[in-house]
Amino acid sequence: MDRKIEKSLSARAVELGKSGKAEAVPELVGLAKSSSCNVRRLATSALGKLAGIANSADVVPVLSGLLRDPHPQVRQYAIKALSSYGADSATALHDLHDISANPSEKEYNRADSVRSIAIISEARRIREEQASHKCQKCRLSINSDEYARSMKAFQRIYCDKCFDEVFLKRRNFDTEVELNKTIIAKDGTLVQSDGERIISDFLNSSSIEFRYDERIRIIDGFAIRPDFYLPEFDVYIEYWGMDTADYKIGMLKKQKLYQQEGKKLISLHFSEKSRLAETLGKKLRRYMVAD
Repeated sequence: MDRKIEKSLSARAVELGKSGKAEAVPELVGLAKSSSCNVRRLATSALGKLAGIANSADVVPVLSGLLRDPHPQVRQYAIKALSSYGADSATALHDLHDISANPSEKEYNRADSVRSIAIISEARRIREEQASHKCQKCRLSINSDEYARSMKAFQRIYCDKCFDEVFLKRRNFDTEVELNKTIIAKDGTLVQSDGERIISDFLNSSSIEFRYDERIRIIDGFAIRPDFYLPEFDVYIEYWGMDTADYKIGMLKKQKLYQQEGKKLISLHFSEKSRLAETLGKKLRRYMVAD
């Protein structure tokens, strides 16, 4: 696909996801069939964002079909999006169980499937048994749809009003990050920089499982987005790719958090790019035996 067309369609998918309109679903379904994996990924993410607005009967079957997409990150976004539709995604539970137990599936997709299964199952239980949860901010009781939507997005329980307040603060940042994932590594992972591509290719060629740019809770109630996480060795990798003052402040804060929590962190810098794979290999050797 022509790069300009792909960029235009990607931006359109993001725009439709932010529109908050059920009328966007047919166009997003069309974009989810694009030949570009990046367009399909963003369209799938957008369908998840319309949970609570769109008719789940129109969306859930499409998302279930995307669980068989050839690109692992499209499957990942379909898994996450299904959890947004809560009890209405119960028809996808069998496929999600299959993914969670498939040894050939990406580790992050297996882990996300387990989380989605838990969210969908609990949402169904809330609906069937009229069980109750309370919003963490305002303490009002929530329904099954609110539970599913907030747990998928934040792993915390919010009513719709509190969810919107929290979500708006994070949406612009997340959107910018997703649009910046335009560089394709050898295994199909979409990354934000050439340095991250080198790291991804090294890990893939070394048969080391990793999660890329995924929120991981390292302390209670707080999640971070490490560039790479190696679950087999419980090691975090950060590629510090900029040299601005604000970036360095954020870098130091993040490094301090890892240190405070006793996490194993490998730091790589843009100045090491010419020998990045070699440097990573040397730093990783000390952790090559899992605890």
